[in-house]
Formats: sequence, structure tokens, C-alpha cells
Amino acid sequence: MKRLALHLAAVLIAAAPAPALAWSNTGHRMIGQEATRALPPTLPAFLRSPAAIQAIGELSREPDRIKGSGKVHGSNLDPAHFVDYEEDGRILGGPRLDALPPTRAAYETALRAAGQDSWKAGYLPYAIIEKYQQLVTDMGYWRMGMAAEGREKNKARRAWLHADRLRREQLMLVTIGYLAHYVGDGSQPLHVSGHYNGWGDYPNPNGYTTAKIHAPFEDVFATQYVTPTMVRANLLPPHTADGPIEARVSAYLLIAGRQVVPLYELEKAGGFSPANPKGVAFATERLAAGASELRDLITEAWAESLTVKLGWPAASVADSVSGKVDPYDSLFSGR
Repeated sequence: MKRLALHLAAVLIAAAPAPALAWSNTGHRMIGQEATRALPPTLPAFLRSPAAIQAIGELSREPDRIKGSGKVHGSNLDPAHFVDYEEDGRILGGPRLDALPPTRAAYETALRAAGQDSWKAGYLPYAIIEKYQQLVTDMGYWRMGMAAEGREKNKARRAWLHADRLRREQLMLVTIGYLAHYVGDGSQPLHVSGHYNGWGDYPNPNGYTTAKIHAPFEDVFATQYVTPTMVRANLLPPHTADGPIEARVSAYLLIAGRQVVPLYELEKAGGFSPANPKGVAFATERLAAGASELRDLITEAWAESLTVKLGWPAASVADSVSGKVDPYDSLFSGR
């Protein structure tokens, strides 16, 4: 009966016209929660609390939950979930994934030169980078406000700083939730490939399936057989990148892209039949890779947040934390 139910669910999902939701709600929740649970103690305590872990897990689902909000909304945001990387190292014949243009505008220009656009090719790398950079800012403002609040003697000003810090904490959870989602998308090989739902209209000498395998893999198989405990046990050791965030994101997505052919090989060999241990190991490794990368990006954003200047007039976060400057006017006055 369980085998029949799994088969029927796969058929129904494969036939559904709605866009695929990488890892389903269950998978994205696992990535968000296991990454947050594994954060080092150097990060703020509120981020490592049970309430934050739960919230980030739920918020990591949000970019999928808001799909279907309208034509403009979907046209703008649906391509954030994928990038169609191909065997020649290029994104639909345009820029290379390992040499991304510095902005989405430049990315669009490079794709247009190849007769493509970012609505067709996807812009997942930029979605990850954007949310990472937002998190750096969120964390920087939190550091400044926390430091100023602890030193402020004026009751009214201290009350404003306290309220602003609480608002920033809520914003940080939302930002991390969105970052979690896009990082999770990037760990699913079919979100980093032109072969995103069957091998497609490409040379196929190895006879890989052309059936719609995207949803049956991520929405049925992974959900059915991978648990949070399994993801937790397979987290990678913490890794700090040497270069800029752009290079780190490209490297992360390239690793997922190299798993596309193994995924199709595994499918061809029956690896995604119910409870097949090879398929379970593959899905677990990919979910754990997403959680590991998210943990590390949150940790890196925290470190980088000490190096920026924020507010108006701009104040150094490091100087604000050390007490060298009072950031109240930069935080409150603004313009």
C-alpha cells in the first residue's frame, strides 16, 4: 500500500502544471532549521533560540508560498529559484557560472547577447547574493543598536533603540528565511541545470530519462525518506571562504551542478525506487549541503557585518560597537 501511495503521488505531482517547489515545504524547513541549530555560539543568542529556529524553518518556505500572487510578482520572482547551467559551463550559452557578471543588469546584458534573458535562464546566484548582503546590513544595524542601547542614559532614546533592535531582529529572521530558501534551491541539482525536469532537448547518448522527474524526486522521494536527524548527521564541517561572496556562491552552485549527471545515472539505475538506500543517501547529502552552506553564510554575514558603515551620516559598525562613536543619530535621524 505504501509503495502504491508513493507511486500515485509521484504521478499526480509530475502531471501538475504548477511550478516545482524545490525540496517541498518539508525539505526547506529542514534546511532552515538544521542550519540555524548548528550556528556557532559566537552569533547572537536570540538567533540560536528555539523560537528563532522554528521561525526560520517556517520562513524558509515563504518564497514558494507566495508564488501565484500575480503576473508581475511571478514574472519578477519565479526565476529567482533556478539557473539553467549547462555542460559547457555556460548559462544557456551566455555567461559562465564560474565568472558571473557583477550585477543582474550586466547578467541580463550578457544573456541578451546570447539570445536569452534572465527570465528564461533564471537568476538564482543573484537571489542568494542579494539576501546575503541584506543580512550583513541587518546584522550591522543590530550590532550598532545593541551597543548604543546598552550605553544610552537618556530614557526616551534608550526606549527607541530597544524597539528598533526588536524590529531588526524580526527583519533578520525574515532575511535568513529567504536566504535559506534560495540556498536550499541551490542544493537541488535540478535547480542548477538546463536538464531541470527530464533530460530535455539535448544530445542524450546515455539514454537518460526524458520524463518529468523534478517533483517526484524533491517533493515525494526526499520528503518520504529524509529526516531532520539524517540531515543533521550529514552536515559538512564549517567552511570559511577566502574570496568574495560572489565567488563563494558560484562555487556552491557549481558543486550542485556537478551532481546533475549522477542524479540521472541514479534514476536510470532505479535509485529513486521506494526507500532505495542509494537514492536516500543522495537526497540526504544534497539537503545537508544546503543546510551546511546556509549555516556558513549566516556565520560569514555576522563577521562581515562588523566591517561596514551604516546609517546617515554613515557610522562604522566596529566603532559603534567599541564605543568610539555614538551611532544614535545615524540610526534615528536618517533621511
